[in-house]
Amino acid sequence: MANDVRAADTPREVKAGREQQPREPVTDPALNIDVHPGGQGPPPRHRLVTIGDSLTHGFQSGAVFHTDLSYPAIIADELGWGGHFRYPCYPGYGGLPLNIELLLRELEDRFGQDLDWWETPLALFQARRFMDGAEDYWERGPGAIGPRTTGINHNLSVYGWDLRDVLERTAKTCRDALQAPKDNWLQQVVENHGDRAALRVLPSDSVDGNGRLTLLDAAQRLGNERDDGQEHGIETLIVFLGANNALQAVTQLKVVWSGEGYKDLRGKCSYTVWTPQHFREELEELAERVREIKARHVIWCTVPHVTIAPLARGVAGKTEPGSRYFPYYTRPWISDRDFNPLLHPHLTGQQAEDVDRAIDLYNDAITDQVREARKDGRDWYLMDTAGLLDRLASRRYIEDPLARPTWWQPYPLPPQLQALSPEPNSHFLASDGTRRTDGGLFSLDGVHPTTIGYGILAQELITIMRRAGVEFRHADGSVRPDPVTVDFSRLIRRDTLINQPPGNLTSGLGVLAWAEPTLSLVQRTLYFRAC
Repeated sequence: MANDVRAADTPREVKAGREQQPREPVTDPALNIDVHPGGQGPPPRHRLVTIGDSLTHGFQSGAVFHTDLSYPAIIADELGWGGHFRYPCYPGYGGLPLNIELLLRELEDRFGQDLDWWETPLALFQARRFMDGAEDYWERGPGAIGPRTTGINHNLSVYGWDLRDVLERTAKTCRDALQAPKDNWLQQVVENHGDRAALRVLPSDSVDGNGRLTLLDAAQRLGNERDDGQEHGIETLIVFLGANNALQAVTQLKVVWSGEGYKDLRGKCSYTVWTPQHFREELEELAERVREIKARHVIWCTVPHVTIAPLARGVAGKTEPGSRYFPYYTRPWISDRDFNPLLHPHLTGQQAEDVDRAIDLYNDAITDQVREARKDGRDWYLMDTAGLLDRLASRRYIEDPLARPTWWQPYPLPPQLQALSPEPNSHFLASDGTRRTDGGLFSLDGVHPTTIGYGILAQELITIMRRAGVEFRHADGSVRPDPVTVDFSRLIRRDTLINQPPGNLTSGLGVLAWAEPTLSLVQRTLYFRAC
């Protein structure tokens, strides 16, 4: 059924952008503005600090767990600084809130690769048992006890957080949100999982006695930890935020433009996509805070177009050759044959286009912030993540040459990824029971990258860091010559979705699709927003 309950509130500047060509990516991270390199001499004490959301936290397949394979951790390893890079850990039950890959492997162990129709209720019961175990671990077991640290994490990112969360949320607000857990058989989801995850990122009481540091405050403290004679405590600061100011439009398949109360931590929860004006206002506040952090180089990442991720699958065929959008977008497990707009949740093609246009305006605002900073002599750079993902968009551009803008060029995958069979793409992951047959860049939640996908992000950021003069070193301390490339062979070995996908991928996702109306997996667990 149609669900754009606030279609009349579509911002004027978004409407004005309809029928325009999509935003052209920025190819020069310095925006053609020369500045004096940020700082000289030995690297500052903290070589890499990141502020972000799930894409920086290391979220994958519905959970944050392999944080040692987040793109910041990959960069730190290539810097030769991996042993010093601090990041949060989520050791039990595949992380928070629900690891789909681990769940599918549990079902495969119990029922085999193929689920018969009569086994589906039993599989759902097994899934509930798995979720109950995760709930007990994180609410009442070892996972409920937060770590006490003596330092501040270098990866300062929390899944589900938007710009306002980063500006205001603290350990105190997260602890205050925790409630006595309830063991609800019908809703066996870790309660307050986002707050529990955040408490492992934010400085612990042993570092921050009053629990009132935001992520920005924590980064500022790191920047102030300078060695004698140095101007900065951080060498490279990466800021990658904004996706959660639009992602809920796709995860909830509902467009509700931001309005009154959008700057309030509770009041903003009813909105799924921010108006460009509201985003600009929050971005200005964020950028002002970032200017206060003593970092030699700062890299800002643009917001990816959330409608390219395979979670929202275009159905019903494109209305005309060369169109960038499908008539409807729905869940990936609903086929064209089965889709009924009167029954299934969906976005219309116009809604998808409007969300993308809003993101284009977000990215123009981020670009403007970098441009103004460089004019002021700051060594800031732009990583155009949106342009990167557009160049990897299979259904929108790669498979439809008529839809390609004049600037579009395919993204050349690293040789190690090109050698995989089939070559990874942006389709939803598929398997024939023994090997991957499609997809490979997105994990099982349909939004977040696989390990090799995070490797691509790391590679693009490393290229910008080298442009800024950042030295990368081998394990023995010697300087690495250009080009500095990510060890994709290592990432392929670590990427279980690439080298050993669940054998029951198709039937297992069918169970989740059947259970989703009951478990509300999509909205309540897998694509959480801090509300």
